[in-house]
Amino acid sequence: MDSVKFIGESLLPGQIGQLFIVLAFVGSLLSTIAYFFGVKNQNKQDLSWTKIGRAGFLINVASIIGIGVTLFYLILNQKNEYYYVYDHSSKALPIYYIISAFWEGQEGSFWLWAFWQSLLGVILIWRAKTWENGVMTVIAFSQVFLTSMLLGVEIFGERIGSSPFILFREVINLKEWAPVVFNDPSNYANYLKFITDGQGLNPLLQNYWMVIHPPTLFLGFASMVVPFAYGIAALWERRYKEWIKPVLPWALFAVMILGAGIIMGSFWAYEALNFGGFWAWDPVENASIIPWLTLIAGVHVMIAFKNTGHAYFTAIALVFISFILVLYASFLTRSGILGDTSVHSFTDMGMFGHLILYNVAFLVIAIYFIATRWKELPITQKDEETYSREFWMFIGALVLTVACLQVIFTTSVPVFNKAFGTTFTPPVDVIKYYNKWQAPFAVLVTLVSGFSQFLKYKRTDPRKFYSSLISSIVFALVITGGFVYLTEIYSNLMYIILTFSCVFAILSNARLLTGAFAGKINKLAGSAVAHIGFALLLLGALVAAATSNPISINEEKDIPVRDFEKAADPGENIMLFKNEPKKMGKYTVTYISDTTIAPNTFYKLNFKRIDEKTGKVKEDFELNPSIQANESMGLIASPDTKHYLTSDIYTHITSAPDKKEEHAEHEGHSEEENYKVPRILNLAVGDTLHTSSGVLTVKAMNTAPVVKDLKLAPGDLAVSLTLEVNVSGKIYNAEPLFLVKGNNIFDFARNIEELGLRFRFTKIIPEQDKVELQVYEKPQQSKDWVVFKSIEFPYINLYWIGTIVMVIGFIMSILRRRKEVTTK
Repeated sequence: MDSVKFIGESLLPGQIGQLFIVLAFVGSLLSTIAYFFGVKNQNKQDLSWTKIGRAGFLINVASIIGIGVTLFYLILNQKNEYYYVYDHSSKALPIYYIISAFWEGQEGSFWLWAFWQSLLGVILIWRAKTWENGVMTVIAFSQVFLTSMLLGVEIFGERIGSSPFILFREVINLKEWAPVVFNDPSNYANYLKFITDGQGLNPLLQNYWMVIHPPTLFLGFASMVVPFAYGIAALWERRYKEWIKPVLPWALFAVMILGAGIIMGSFWAYEALNFGGFWAWDPVENASIIPWLTLIAGVHVMIAFKNTGHAYFTAIALVFISFILVLYASFLTRSGILGDTSVHSFTDMGMFGHLILYNVAFLVIAIYFIATRWKELPITQKDEETYSREFWMFIGALVLTVACLQVIFTTSVPVFNKAFGTTFTPPVDVIKYYNKWQAPFAVLVTLVSGFSQFLKYKRTDPRKFYSSLISSIVFALVITGGFVYLTEIYSNLMYIILTFSCVFAILSNARLLTGAFAGKINKLAGSAVAHIGFALLLLGALVAAATSNPISINEEKDIPVRDFEKAADPGENIMLFKNEPKKMGKYTVTYISDTTIAPNTFYKLNFKRIDEKTGKVKEDFELNPSIQANESMGLIASPDTKHYLTSDIYTHITSAPDKKEEHAEHEGHSEEENYKVPRILNLAVGDTLHTSSGVLTVKAMNTAPVVKDLKLAPGDLAVSLTLEVNVSGKIYNAEPLFLVKGNNIFDFARNIEELGLRFRFTKIIPEQDKVELQVYEKPQQSKDWVVFKSIEFPYINLYWIGTIVMVIGFIMSILRRRKEVTTK
């Protein structure tokens, strides 16, 4: 193979891209070393090491941008000689999905992480001031690992990283890939001729949320290193108390961005996946939310330390754990260890040891500095007051941490099994399992976030505390009662308790905002808004999960339907034949049509709500769920949703005929073989007839029909029959033709494909003033059909509104903390 001269390969861009990868790695390594010696340098006026560190990091940044530009050029121009392009892109993808293809693979996602981390590093070079050397040592060292993941080189027989610029022929054995073609060695040189297109983007990722969700999520992952870096620098340089002010805005930023990225993922799941919801407790989902929650806990403990001097070790430990958990999440996702338990994880690409090293390196750094500085840490000996805000902030952080431990322990079962040879099995019904465990933690967290607002730092008068608290509890109880009655969640006591805790948290935090109406903004307004948003989010998730109910109840379970048994919960699925309306609760649903825009088929389902007394249509809308028949993944269904202010109607396809198979079945058959034996009828103008699809009416005879390519000679006769079929108010027309030409009689059939009807006008009976009409109908099993499921999610907008409110609260808090830093 090495001696073969390959035709058509564009090698220069890949070589340039690989050069950029090496430069990025070398630049980050140089920056790490220089900044390290910058910290060790006792002469603080000498900036020579700092300048070298900056130069190395800027080389890293420029190189990472170069990698991105090169890879995007290759994907955009469909250079299939590069395996990454072939494996993740195709000519059919629109430009916005080409962007998604950029980070679909491991290499692209590592680049995205390194890109964001490099930009954050540039901001820190500009803004960190006296913290620059220590903080940038850690960030540059993290860049060393991320860029090494892209190297794709062999050293001493061990492969380091995986390059996005590796060639197709270096990954794929051409003879195994296409044995018939490459049994002839002469075809090797021109192998690109046989790659007509790429594999394309995973169908589940072909959604606009996947254009913006991964960049947001990876910005969140990248920003988690900044609080970690400040914490290490604080211990390293013995600036134990100084780090809190500069790190708080960064910690809040990381919490805000990572939280937004996670919620965007739930938006994507809700709009693109068919499991019927926004959170499935998938191991990869768990791995991303755990560091978010631990850093939230860390932020609260940092604020408590800033105000009281308590819980320094807990604050710094939670910051360290949060970043370590980000690295652990990356290991779980990318090592292939979750391949059997998660729909999101990557396969193992030989990075198992590399990923472990990344985790261990930063874990060792954190443990080393805590151990060596332990005796010097600012630990307060005075006991904390029970009636103090910092005490309950600490308790709330502890509850969050324990909740995280429960999730991460269960999620890590495959890791324990591989490491220790155990045979633990993950829970079968993960949603029920996690909800059972996490609901009590959610109750405790929301209660603490509520009543802690009535406390002051250091000490609060108990009488004032209780007098202020009682009114909020009473109002919360009343509102909870009304809300439970409205949502009908009587059956589950835990749901009722969680509803109360969320309502209580909202009311208690809203109390801090009352001054805004008088023109006075409480300095804790940002945290109050964030807490309100978090409580609304929890309340929306609770109600949507507790009260969601399938409305596509199948009342004809005994009717055998092809492929119907493939649908989960057949009793919650309805089968529709095209243009045959069916009652579904308060709706009448009709399968109108389907349109294939390769590779997806979109189904048009019409929903009508009709007043049973007057017959008037009170509501009329259409949904367009889609499917894609994927060779490796089977039927992939993407839902469509009707959004109301107080609920959603979520609909997805559970079964549908394979259009390719049906087309193959009908090839070579005469068209009328697809219909039942016709009914032969003598009808007059104005007569009506009931068909399986609707009511047929003979409207008129047209003695001067206009038909393309029809040429009539003198004495010829052409007559068409105007037919109308009424299907629940929708009118379909057909005009079969009867022709007498010379001594010959012809008739030309006309079809209404959507209704499975075919008409032949075969005779005129003048003495009876009637015509002979043959009506063909497709048997039910030959008609176009679809099976779908609809779920109603009441009050789910609380979940999305809570997300927006929470982000606004974080922004307010960031601005406030940033102001503290600049005005110190």
